[in-house]
Amino acid sequence: MTETNTSNESLRPLRIAVIGSGPAGVYSSDILLKQLAKRAGELGLPAEARIDLFEKLPVPFGLVRYGVAPDHPSIKFIAGALEKTLDNPNIHLYCDVEFGKDVTLDELLERYDAVLFATGAVKDKPLNLPGADLDGVYGAAKFVEWYDGYPTGARTWPLTAENVAVIGGGNVAMDVARELMRNADDLAAKTDIPDNVYEGIKANKAKVLHLFIRRGVAQAKFSVQELREMEKLPGVQLIINEDDFDLDDETIEVAGKDKLTRQMVEELFAIREMAEDMEDDGDVDFEGNPADRKYYVHFNAAPTEILGEDGKVTAIRVERTETGADGRMHRTGEFEDYPVEAVYHAIGYKPASAPGIAYDEKRTTLANEEGRILTAVEGGEVRPRLYSTGWAKRGPVGLIGSTKSDALFIVNNMLEDFAATPEHGLLAPDADPESIDRLLAEKGIRPIDFAGWKRIDAYERAEGAKRGREHVKVVEPEQMRALAHGE
Repeated sequence: MTETNTSNESLRPLRIAVIGSGPAGVYSSDILLKQLAKRAGELGLPAEARIDLFEKLPVPFGLVRYGVAPDHPSIKFIAGALEKTLDNPNIHLYCDVEFGKDVTLDELLERYDAVLFATGAVKDKPLNLPGADLDGVYGAAKFVEWYDGYPTGARTWPLTAENVAVIGGGNVAMDVARELMRNADDLAAKTDIPDNVYEGIKANKAKVLHLFIRRGVAQAKFSVQELREMEKLPGVQLIINEDDFDLDDETIEVAGKDKLTRQMVEELFAIREMAEDMEDDGDVDFEGNPADRKYYVHFNAAPTEILGEDGKVTAIRVERTETGADGRMHRTGEFEDYPVEAVYHAIGYKPASAPGIAYDEKRTTLANEEGRILTAVEGGEVRPRLYSTGWAKRGPVGLIGSTKSDALFIVNNMLEDFAATPEHGLLAPDADPESIDRLLAEKGIRPIDFAGWKRIDAYERAEGAKRGREHVKVVEPEQMRALAHGE
């Protein structure tokens, strides 16, 4: 235990740079300030800190704004909580500033006592199947960018396929499938989708969708919330294979030991009953209205090849699997081809790398040990003053709760490391809080601060109000910059 420094109130505030303004970065900033206030006396550290959040996009919130389907009801709550955290005089937002391009690691270490990487993920893991390079095969990440209005994403999307396949057994696959089955007017009325996305979904030709999950009902990774959103799609009939729900006693027992798994399985069984009712009532949707789209959910179905003609997708070949209570999947050698013209794969994201930081390709994380950045993946040593949290630390797994627990863990590691230095963690050679502003100004870089973000947000809300909607996203970066800077 480090001895308490009774004169810590005279120490200058700690200066921390955080790379990424998504949930991981914002939660870490909030928790660091709170933990420092709680533990500064015990650890002999300064009682306060200044945290500068650097974001490459013109607006904050990362995954919440650009990685989650717009019809998630929890988005508004989470975004509101993140915004409240950013409205803190000890947290300074620097949007439109890209790490490695606009500001380097050495420049940050010159001005900050520590740098925390909270970078997210914008790329898909590759689909290693024959035919993955055919025209009509899409990664979930790019599609999500489109329907969420990502600043550098596509502005149009080819929704011309009448028969579509989605590969994946997690929440992103559910999001993609749901948006492909969505009614444009229903989506516009309840969400902040941009105008170009509304027009795209309104012209969507998809009538039949197949969702393929390699493992069984008890091994899927869906949240109950995702399943409940799937249940309430206007004009969509859900179709389930009852054989997929023939679970043995051991599988049921194992699933029952985990609360979230048990709840998911119970909800899936409720969906099975709903699907039966939809069929018995004459192929209707959840409200009993005639369904003009069909949504098939296939468990124990492992895609093995995407078939095509003239370079375009024509079908997907799927092998029937069996899944034991231990979650191990076994192939059966039984194949079936499904005619489709488009295939979307949501098999995982690959978190972003960072210039100057070793990257673990196997774990798809920045090379780290308990959040402390390493010099190399194998046999690397800890690099002082550099940390990672969220997906940059653990890979693309876990929900918001995991991000918060990660942040607390990493923050406490940081504070312990600061306390172990003779300088009380005050390691930046240049401690002038205005130094970073001068550096960016010299480079001709105009950051967007919290006030600038609020101007963008006010415009989006005003545009929404004109159309009876709460909010309509701005998608073009130059328009965002003009709004933020009052031009």
